[in-house]
Amino acid sequence: MPATSGWESHCAQANLICMNTTSPTTRRINPSTWNTPLRFDQAQLRPAPTEILTLAGQASIDDDGRVLHEGDVEAQLSLAVHRVEELLAEADMTLADVFSLTLYTTDIRGTLAAYEALTERLDAVGATPPATLVGVAALALPGLAVEITAQAGH
Repeated sequence: MPATSGWESHCAQANLICMNTTSPTTRRINPSTWNTPLRFDQAQLRPAPTEILTLAGQASIDDDGRVLHEGDVEAQLSLAVHRVEELLAEADMTLADVFSLTLYTTDIRGTLAAYEALTERLDAVGATPPATLVGVAALALPGLAVEITAQAGH
């Protein structure tokens, strides 16, 4: 039997599901597995980063501030994730560096149906950041269905 670390022993004793990520410094904490298909952890314990990037809400908006893909939640989610990835790249980061993700939507069912637009990007880098999906009555611009905020660090 392979040797276990102290936290793995703690997880076993507390009957928690704790998994390693590709980063040996991040401890994923999941007392249940319902969140697994959605590619997020219920909690993560990470060492303090030396740099933190905070992202304002990213959405399906062109460079002139016009809403794109009105009425198409999947396209809006995909473009919002792309905008997040662009900002992360500007800071030499990827989705693997995200330690908190919040999705705001005017259409919970539509966003969940289109969620693969996010999970395929998370899977590509092995990321499972703690995430929250929040239903709202409206977003900043008419026609927006999805907006994403994130915090990342390294």
